Amino acid sequence: MNLFTARVSDEGSSGRTLSIFDPIFLGIDEFGQPVHLPMIFRNILIGGEPGAGKSSLLNTIVGHAALSPDVRLCLLDGKQVELGLWRDAADVFVGPDIDLAIRTLQRLQTVMDNRYGYLLSHRRRKIGRDDQFGQILAAIDEIALFSATLGTKEQRELFSALVRDIVSRGRAVGIIVAAATQRPSSDIIPTSLRDLFAWRFAGRCTTDVSSDIVLGHGWAARGYSSNTVDPSNQGAGFLIAEGGIPQLVKAAYLTDTDIIRLADYAVLLRQRHKERLKEAS
Repeated sequence: MNLFTARVSDEGSSGRTLSIFDPIFLGIDEFGQPVHLPMIFRNILIGGEPGAGKSSLLNTIVGHAALSPDVRLCLLDGKQVELGLWRDAADVFVGPDIDLAIRTLQRLQTVMDNRYGYLLSHRRRKIGRDDQFGQILAAIDEIALFSATLGTKEQRELFSALVRDIVSRGRAVGIIVAAATQRPSSDIIPTSLRDLFAWRFAGRCTTDVSSDIVLGHGWAARGYSSNTVDPSNQGAGFLIAEGGIPQLVKAAYLTDTDIIRLADYAVLLRQRHKERLKEAS
C-alpha cells in the first residue's frame, strides 16, 4: 500500500472525507519527504516523453478529486484507458471525440460565466469552501490529441481557445484544469498558455528545450532540466510553482488494482453524498 492509498484508508476509517481544498499528496522529494500540492485556485500542466509517468501523476490528482465529494469530475481522455477506470465516478467522460470535447468545454465556460455573475452579485472575488455549488476538476490526458490531431483545424483551434479561457479565468470560481501531454513542444504548449498554469511538472524529456517548454525558459541553463532524469526512473521530474524554483519530485504511483478499488469507493462515496444533500434539502 503506498502513501496515497494509506491516507485514503485512514480517512475512510475516521469517517472523514477528502476535500479538494485539502493539499493533494503528490509523492516524495529527493530527500524522501512527502510533497503535498494545493490545487484549489490553481491549475497544473504535466509534460514528458512517453513512459515518463505523466498519466500516473494525473491519476493521483484525479484520485484525490474522485474521493472529494465537493468536486465534480470532467475527464477528457483521447486514449480512453488512462483515465477510463475513473469513468463511473465522473460526471462527464470524453473519449476521442473532438465535438464532445468542445461541447464539454463550452459547458464549463458557461458554468464559469454564471459563477462569476454570482460572485459579482454578492460582491465577492472567489468562491469558498462553504459555497453550495461544488468545484470542478477538468482533467485532460494528452491535450495534443485534441489540440493538434483530431478534427479540423477550426475545431482544434476552438478547443485550444476554450482551454486557454478556462485555465485563465476558471480558478477563482473553482474550475481546476490538470492537463498532460507527451509532446511538450511550442506548437502544443505555447508560452502564453504555459504561463497560465500555476503548477508545472516536467517528467523525463528528450531535450532541454522540451523541458523548458514545460518549466519555463532558461531553467535548463540553470541546471534544472528533466533531460537529466534517468529514463528508468518513471514518475520522477521537476515540479515548479509560480515564482518558485524547480523541485525534484518522485510522483506517487497507483496500480490498476489501486485505481479500481479507489474508483469503486469513490462511486459509493458520491452516492452517499448525494443522498445526504437530498435529505438536507
